[in-house]
Amino acid sequence: MSDVVRIGSRASKLARTQVAEWLGPVAASLPGVRFKREVVLEGGDQDRVTPTLAEVAKASGGSAFSSNQEAALTAGRVDVVVHSLKDLPTTVSDGTVLLVTPGPREDVRDVLCGSTLDALPRGARVGTGAPRRVAQLLALRPDLDVIPIRGNVPGRLARIAGRDRLDAVVLAAAGLNRLGLLPEVHQVLDPAVFPPSPGQGALGIQVRTGSPAARLLAGTGDPQVDACVRAERAVLAELHGGCSVPVGAWGRIGEDGLLHLTATVTSVDGATQVTASGSGPADGPAKLGSCVAADLLEQGAARVLASLRSA
Repeated sequence: MSDVVRIGSRASKLARTQVAEWLGPVAASLPGVRFKREVVLEGGDQDRVTPTLAEVAKASGGSAFSSNQEAALTAGRVDVVVHSLKDLPTTVSDGTVLLVTPGPREDVRDVLCGSTLDALPRGARVGTGAPRRVAQLLALRPDLDVIPIRGNVPGRLARIAGRDRLDAVVLAAAGLNRLGLLPEVHQVLDPAVFPPSPGQGALGIQVRTGSPAARLLAGTGDPQVDACVRAERAVLAELHGGCSVPVGAWGRIGEDGLLHLTATVTSVDGATQVTASGSGPADGPAKLGSCVAADLLEQGAARVLASLRSA
């Protein structure tokens, strides 16, 4: 193969930070290879006006934050793509594959920035654009006025003191940590009651199946991190969900060596929440995810998801 491996990623500072995080140990282990970063703009980056990412994705006919990068990969314009895994659909483009997920995984949790839940007054205005976060916030505090917001991490943080006068915003701990932007006043939300998006905090490394880059990078990744995120993504796949569906999933390896998985489906108004959990061997993440998803469906998650899709 060429001695240059082209890495596709989005343009943001967070995307650059994620590439550097992944590339540091990889480049050190492959001293004879040169890596070059290529910026690929996504629909969610170019369209800052459309209120929700679901609408952006519908307009573009794909994912708001991954479709163009996948197209660049399949066309051969780049050799590898570094994704924020939570933004990547559970089914990747034909002819491509996800490598073993890199480790260590960043913090999986969400953070309430600018306040704590207990300190928020009744009717407080809290900003988030993610349907899962909206639903889970309202499940905990149905009195809140949740305001849809989009944009990069600094821009969303600025909405607290900006013209909107939001009382707080909800962001991923991973992005805040990677950018060094965790605010002084905040609350890290317990994933046991506020489970994150499947794959949150993890990177997704996508290559063309059987390509020189795939062979070169085959030995990279952390099997334990990979087991956790593959179980989480299996739940989402079984529920036929995406980033616009309020599904949370949290996988972790316990001291017993088993893979433990908790998942929830929450109605958009927060009034109905279905939770399921399970454990199994770490070498069977897809099976565990499928079992937990089946439990959710048996408990009524199908009705919640059907009402959401009809709306």
